[in-house]
Amino acid sequence: MRVGIPKEVADGESRVALVPDAVPKLVRLGFEVLVERGAGEASGFVDAAYEEKEARLSERSDALGCEVVVAVAVPDPKQLAKGSVLVCSAEPLDQPERIRDLAQAGVTCFALELVPRISRAQAMDTLSSMANIAGYKAVLLAAARLPKMFPLMMTAAGTVRPARVFVLGAGVAGLQAIATARRLGAVVEGYDIRPDTKEQVLSLGARFLEFDLGAGDTQDAGGYAKELSDEQKARQAELMAEAIQASDVVITTAQVPGRKAPLLVPAKVVEGMKPGSVIVDMAATSGGNCELSESGKEVVRHGVTIVGFGNLAGSVAQSASQLYATNLVHFLGLLVKEGAIALDLEDEILKASLVCHEGQVKNSRVLEALS
Repeated sequence: MRVGIPKEVADGESRVALVPDAVPKLVRLGFEVLVERGAGEASGFVDAAYEEKEARLSERSDALGCEVVVAVAVPDPKQLAKGSVLVCSAEPLDQPERIRDLAQAGVTCFALELVPRISRAQAMDTLSSMANIAGYKAVLLAAARLPKMFPLMMTAAGTVRPARVFVLGAGVAGLQAIATARRLGAVVEGYDIRPDTKEQVLSLGARFLEFDLGAGDTQDAGGYAKELSDEQKARQAELMAEAIQASDVVITTAQVPGRKAPLLVPAKVVEGMKPGSVIVDMAATSGGNCELSESGKEVVRHGVTIVGFGNLAGSVAQSASQLYATNLVHFLGLLVKEGAIALDLEDEILKASLVCHEGQVKNSRVLEALS
């Protein structure tokens, strides 16, 4: 029973799916671990470190030809063995065509983004692991670009007032952004359409802004924010404009899986912000929360720096890889029984995350996206 770890080849991707310290855990599950040469170098894990932990270095074709392949992104389906099992961050709702290609190649794929948010699956939740790192890095990006310091400083030369940071979205990324900005000494405000996040924001020492958007449930059964109606979006934008323009830094995190990110910061609001202000749009690659964001770029508009970089977790590759590998090891434990691959597709975690199997796309949301 072999598991292969290929080198990530996507532009800007420096993470690796499995770190050396995780290798012995897979060996105890009964796997022979094959690691493509150089797979971990970009994240600081050299080949020798894998060999010391009983992994076998291999060529790419051998790693991708294993019975089980674990990766960060989807490898080329043509390079995977028919009947193999792929576990990765497959972006099934944003890139459903890739799931169809995997199905046609005879690959069984589990998309880690679809692991349900239940207590038993917390250790497998890659979305939370990566969002946590991304929220941290977003604040560092903003602090490096803001032409003033975050903390209050009282010196012989005078008093420096603290920066004001406004975080839109209080999911995992937003809460980490709030916590990081607070640790750096900023005055922080947070907002989320889900009212039950108020307590979490307050617990981090930030102020929670409350806007009345009218009746309606703003959270789905999985704990994610639901898309607002057009009327609610207009009302939200109007109420937030004042808070945005009073801030030195705005960090936006609002995304809806499989859909364009909601517009929260229109161009006219950016125009009214203070010169030197910074926006970090964490949703820039899915359409952007800020109307002036450009995916993958940093731009200056009306004196405001707008950062639209994607894959912020990947820019902290070593820590991100360590957390991702831990999530993977726990997930792979569900695939093994008595030292052999045994797919229990009635297990609620496997059933929810299975996107294709036996030549067919199995996930209803992916099928809907394809149609």
